[in-house]
Amino acid sequence: MLSGAVLGGIFASPSVSAVLAAIRAAAASNNNKGVLLIVKNYTGDRLNFGMACEQACQSNINCRMVVVADDCALQRQKGITGQRGVAGTCLVHKVAGAAAAAGKTLDEIVDIVSEVCSQIGTLGVSLDAVTVPGAKSLNTRLDDETIEIGLGIHGEAGMRQVPLMTANEIARDLLKSIQDYGRAATNSEKEDVIPFFEQGDDLCVLVNNLGGTSNFEMSIFAGAVVSELEEAYMVKVSRLFVGSYMTAFDTHGASITIFNLSSVSDQIKTFLDAPCSAPSWVECDPVAAHPRDSLQEVPEVAQVNESTLKKPPLKIARFDELSKTLVLKAVQKLSENEALLTKYDTIVGDGDCGITMKRGANEIEQRLVNGDIDTTHPVSLFSNIADGVSSAMGGTSGFLLELCFRKMSSTLSKCESIAAADINSAFMAGVDALSIYGGATIGSRTMMDALIPAAKSLVENSDLKLAATEAKLGAESTAKMKLASAGRSNYLNAETLEGTPDPGAVAVSIVLDAIS
Repeated sequence: MLSGAVLGGIFASPSVSAVLAAIRAAAASNNNKGVLLIVKNYTGDRLNFGMACEQACQSNINCRMVVVADDCALQRQKGITGQRGVAGTCLVHKVAGAAAAAGKTLDEIVDIVSEVCSQIGTLGVSLDAVTVPGAKSLNTRLDDETIEIGLGIHGEAGMRQVPLMTANEIARDLLKSIQDYGRAATNSEKEDVIPFFEQGDDLCVLVNNLGGTSNFEMSIFAGAVVSELEEAYMVKVSRLFVGSYMTAFDTHGASITIFNLSSVSDQIKTFLDAPCSAPSWVECDPVAAHPRDSLQEVPEVAQVNESTLKKPPLKIARFDELSKTLVLKAVQKLSENEALLTKYDTIVGDGDCGITMKRGANEIEQRLVNGDIDTTHPVSLFSNIADGVSSAMGGTSGFLLELCFRKMSSTLSKCESIAAADINSAFMAGVDALSIYGGATIGSRTMMDALIPAAKSLVENSDLKLAATEAKLGAESTAKMKLASAGRSNYLNAETLEGTPDPGAVAVSIVLDAIS
């Protein structure tokens, strides 16, 4: 099913280096035919796996990433951080693994998996909260007469608490919520949302044990789910999976995943039904091999030296001198505005934006002075800046900036030759990467509100002053936004947000103004 799993701390994302090591190992085992990262929709996972994906691509590893967001607990209007990746991810694993085993290319698998993701929805229920290993106290938010609907797989509170219900009542409640949440219409040019299933549809249902539920309880609940679907909704449950597929330690609860098979190709059904040797996939036959291949240690694959990156011919006069001057202007201006950025971030964030930006700026300036940043070629310049940002900044803004610079470097390394227009296009590619992996775009009230219009202007006009103007207008527009769909501002109300611009967007504006 999967070639590997990358572990982080308890309820935490694995590090970029751990993900990258797994990518290298997987790529080495299949002669670099391609590596697909299947990531659940949590900010830390998206950023860390996304960064590792870009670093792998920079090292000439064919790597792609798909984000699964099957949670139906929160309203769609909650933004990109609302719809989490939960138990439906296991069905994505199954189909992707079978497609790979059938010889599909990486791009074909991404298309197949994307189709699966559009047709799965999940909702969970718990009778008790999770016990985190090593915790000094127990989570007692649920008493013996209360259950929680819509909880996450990391012990997060659900969307509502209700009095204890029977298995039939719980199944009815969860299925109605999934049905009302809906799915994207497959044959619509617009992003229409339609009911998750209709009379006569063919469904695959996964009833997942969250960790502490007995087989007895699971069987009763699974029966209630199938009865409700077939009797009340008049649908056909052709595939029923029941077991511990995605657990949260000892959480006494379960989740229902609906996969609408009437809206997918016969090929996907074939992959779903294909034989599987994964030890926890309930429908598999026993594995004859002993010991199991998955228990064998895979040797670590050495990192590819970044000096092997292709550096196409440069068609920009005095690039060394010009780049050094502009970088110095940018970092010095950013350091000078630390207080302003801190002021804004204290209101709409966690107060560390100014300090983080200044720390990164000082690191880049020091490396530039010490000759640790190669300014003779843009491929090495942006790669070296990414290294500096990675070592000094940290936080979400640090990840995003590093990601942007790495994408710029890898994009330019693939050019036949490099002119100013190619650098503008690489900047656009870097900004696009932030949107793809981070999920934010224009209107999210983040640095993207400054970056996207600036990058588009630069590509269209090749004029830094115009791009800087667009960045400033974008940053100023965030002060009028009463809703943030990404970042820490997502947790704040309209009264707190209104009147204060996003500090990340302001930082972008400051940098572009400095180099224009």
